[in-house]
Amino acid sequence: MINEKEITKNLKYEIEHCGKTKKQIAEEVKISAPTLSQYLSGRILPSVPTFAILCEVIGCSSDEVLGLKKI
Repeated sequence: MINEKEITKNLKYEIEHCGKTKKQIAEEVKISAPTLSQYLSGRILPSVPTFAILCEVIGCSSDEVLGLKKI
């Protein structure tokens, strides 16, 4: 079962290990830095289109972030 806390934890892990700054990621995804911070704190989750772009930008599969495939 997909759990929002797991998604947030996995997203944080992938972002911290992708080799890009949070500012670079936000710019490439075309979201604000505060919005990215809200994703990382678990306050909000990205929309499906934004999530897909975010995964592409940080170089991971959505399955990894969703917890469907082990990181």
